[in-house]
Amino acid sequence: MAVGCPQTACSRLGKKMRASRRHLCVVLMAAVPLACFFLFTWSMKPYSVVNIHYRTRGNPEPGVHISSQKYAHIPIQPKSDVMRLLSHNSCQCVREENVLNLPFSAKLFSQVNVATFQNAYNASELEEVKRRRAQEYHSFLQRHQSAADQLLIAKANSPLEYPTQGVEVRPLKTILIPGLSLQAPPKEIYWVNLTATLGTFSVAAEVEEVKVAGDRQMHLTLSSPRLSHLNRQLEFVTYTNTLFHPHTADTVQFGTDGHQASFTIKIHHAVVPKLYDTGSEDGYNISNLVTIATKTFLRYDKLRTLIDSIRRFYPTVTIVIADDSEQPERVQGPYIEQYFMPFGKGWFAGRNLAISQVTTKYVLWVDDDFIFSGNTRVEKLVDVLEKTTLDLVGGAVREITGYTTTYRQQIGVEAGGEAGDCLHIRRGYHHVIDGFPNCVVTDGVINFFLARTEKLQQVGFDPRLARVAHLEFFIDGLGMLHVGSCDDVIVNHASKIKLPWTRTDSEKTYAKFRYPKSFHDSARVKETLFYFKNRFKCMTSN
Repeated sequence: MAVGCPQTACSRLGKKMRASRRHLCVVLMAAVPLACFFLFTWSMKPYSVVNIHYRTRGNPEPGVHISSQKYAHIPIQPKSDVMRLLSHNSCQCVREENVLNLPFSAKLFSQVNVATFQNAYNASELEEVKRRRAQEYHSFLQRHQSAADQLLIAKANSPLEYPTQGVEVRPLKTILIPGLSLQAPPKEIYWVNLTATLGTFSVAAEVEEVKVAGDRQMHLTLSSPRLSHLNRQLEFVTYTNTLFHPHTADTVQFGTDGHQASFTIKIHHAVVPKLYDTGSEDGYNISNLVTIATKTFLRYDKLRTLIDSIRRFYPTVTIVIADDSEQPERVQGPYIEQYFMPFGKGWFAGRNLAISQVTTKYVLWVDDDFIFSGNTRVEKLVDVLEKTTLDLVGGAVREITGYTTTYRQQIGVEAGGEAGDCLHIRRGYHHVIDGFPNCVVTDGVINFFLARTEKLQQVGFDPRLARVAHLEFFIDGLGMLHVGSCDDVIVNHASKIKLPWTRTDSEKTYAKFRYPKSFHDSARVKETLFYFKNRFKCMTSN
């Protein structure tokens, strides 16, 4: 016999079951993305903390040894996880597939895109471009490589002792060569030869029973029946550079019976220091240390808002403005320098102009639509640069919605042979900086950063990048810039929300230049620069 239930009781039970199902759906909708996120972050290795504070230099790390063909007949067992880390001069840009095939995975996890730069050229012009690029690359290697770049390995059990690195001489000057010695078994005559190509040898003092042949020549021979006397004479061997070149190296051949060694003597001028007198006050005098630089185009209302916000916190810091507006307006006030450019000259050209006028140790770059607040603590960025080996440190930008970004990027270049190299860009950073828990080491940062002025000028900004560019500067600076980022120094971003019917003529003109319809042309300019100037064949990014 079926047992029924009262209508009101069944109705209540149904409502409870429907409510439970709704609650379960809500929990699942929230839990699945969170589970995917934690699974993804859990699989990533934790970032380490590194000390990049100034410290005394220690001994150089040993070089990398290359295996000899002498033992090629002995079988080996390669370790694939290590072999993958080695460069094979044949890089490829390959699209990465999602590891987790889940709904909305494309939204939850960043996608790696692939771009091939030779596609920026027509087929008819590509071969000629390749030829010119190869020629320019060869010239680049000639300018930037010398004998000091060659790998030299001192043979084991050699009787010769000699410096393996660290010997330097100024152009056309003379030095004592340190570390020369001979450790040989007993014999009637001990002798050594020294041969150079860019200089001559001599001795600063003579030693008894030592014969010197080739004084003031490129080939010097020392001989003696007594080893101790020969080694004493080697302490006074000099090298004089005779062929002027401000940045090269001489490879010296050092030999004796059945043994030959090589070492390099670097020939270069001492780097002339650029020192900044910032006064003797306690703490950081920001006005003496920092200049604020910006580039403006038509947006004078936002520029004045930026200046007003700066003056609330830094009333005497110099502000340098590069302006390429068609009908420029003068922005006047104490500690303001405004420089005018041809109309629409462009973004990176304006950066070059503004930074070229900076005379302080550091320059703080800001966009003209930023707004300083109590969190825009320039002193913190100065403290990081003063206490570490970083050249540039970025902050964070907070949007009107409250979202804050640092735009940290990891940039790497993989060797690719004659076709060009591969550029790889990923979001993230390398290490946390010891002593600055909110700061990390990375390769690219947001458009709000403090930098050493001379390093910024050394890298420069390519003026061909006129409208849309930023990360290209950090790509050009890879290998020259030591970059950091601190997420607790924040500048506000003025609202970009504007109803179409409320836009002024100036704002419409700005939007026309900032977001051109022919965006493809701007992208093509970037790709041609990547392909030819930087010698990249492709890029992966997320």
